[in-house]
Parts: sequence; structure tokens; C-alpha cells
Amino acid sequence: MNRHERKEDAVRRMMEAGHPHVPGDLTARAVARGTRLRRRDRALRRIWWTLLAAAAVAFVVWASVARPWEVPPAGTTPPLEGW
Repeated sequence: MNRHERKEDAVRRMMEAGHPHVPGDLTARAVARGTRLRRRDRALRRIWWTLLAAAAVAFVVWASVARPWEVPPAGTTPPLEGW
């Protein structure tokens, strides 16, 4: 018996066997689990967008106060000559 025939035999035995028993409340449990997962995903997405918006606002506030695009003032003053 070659490999293909063994696989075919295994599939044939699986098809002839009876179907497994399915719990009666399987649908209700699946719906409840799906609802929980969807609610959790929605909450995580909202938290993510809130944190992203807060980071953007914090960056804008920091940039408006620190003005990193401006050249910093010189640390020393030039010498005064001719007074």
C-alpha cells in the first residue's frame, strides 16, 4: 500500500465514521464570545486613537512652546569696541 492509498483509506474511514456530537448551546457561546471579542477590539481601537490624538496634541503644544525650528540665542555677547 503506497502513501496515496493510505491517505485515501484514512479519509474514507473518517467519512464513514459518525459525526461528532455538537453541544446544543454552541451557537449561543460562539455569539457571546464573538461579541466579547468585538467589544474588546473596539475598546482597544478607541484607546489607541485617543493615545495617538493625545500624543499629537502634546507634540503641537511642545513645538509651539519650544520652537525647535528657531536658532538658539548665542551664549555670549560680542565684545563692545569703540565706546
